[in-house]
Amino acid sequence: MPTFALVGAGPGLGLATARRFGAAGHPVALIARDAERLAELTTALDRDGIRARAFPADVLDRAALSGALQDAAGDLGPVEILQFSPVPRADFMKPVLDTSADDLETPLNFSVKGPVTAVNAVLPGMRALGRGTVLFVNGGSAVRPHPGRAGTSIAFAAESAYARMLHEALAPDGIHVAQLIVPGAIRPGSATSSPDILAERLFDLHTEREGFRHFAEPMAD
Repeated sequence: MPTFALVGAGPGLGLATARRFGAAGHPVALIARDAERLAELTTALDRDGIRARAFPADVLDRAALSGALQDAAGDLGPVEILQFSPVPRADFMKPVLDTSADDLETPLNFSVKGPVTAVNAVLPGMRALGRGTVLFVNGGSAVRPHPGRAGTSIAFAAESAYARMLHEALAPDGIHVAQLIVPGAIRPGSATSSPDILAERLFDLHTEREGFRHFAEPMAD
């Protein structure tokens, strides 16, 4: 079965989503910059009987990110599902009046050039398969900008525009692009935003293939 590739693998949502797609039979490629954490995640997935491999790469290093995804396809098989969900850094979230043009460079590299690089790395394989899914996970500032988190709000809005265009452009190729907005914190035990609940939502977006933007829970006014 083709590969599920997760960019932004971590012990919360990342691990839950890897377990969900792995339980469906997909080999799992875990991509993040922390090699030690990736080793812990692959060990946990191995204990669950899921075939998982770690491919360390920083989202801000476009050559490394592209290479990791190409290596994943070579080792595990073509990538059918790509999830892009790395957690933005705290320094992306300055207030808007304290944000300079230079302050926007890294958030835009992270949330725009990162996903463009990842998609371009897996798209040839998806087209060869004749199918694919690209899943974007973003916080609420992607659709409702927050003046206290300017860098992320601007970068997420640009990422959302890119994802929306992909949704329309790739549909004729059998490639479904969807975005899941998580308005608040991911909370263990939450009925709407726990890692396991969100992982199930993402799996449903892959299998049901309906619409572009989805919300984990309603956004407050």
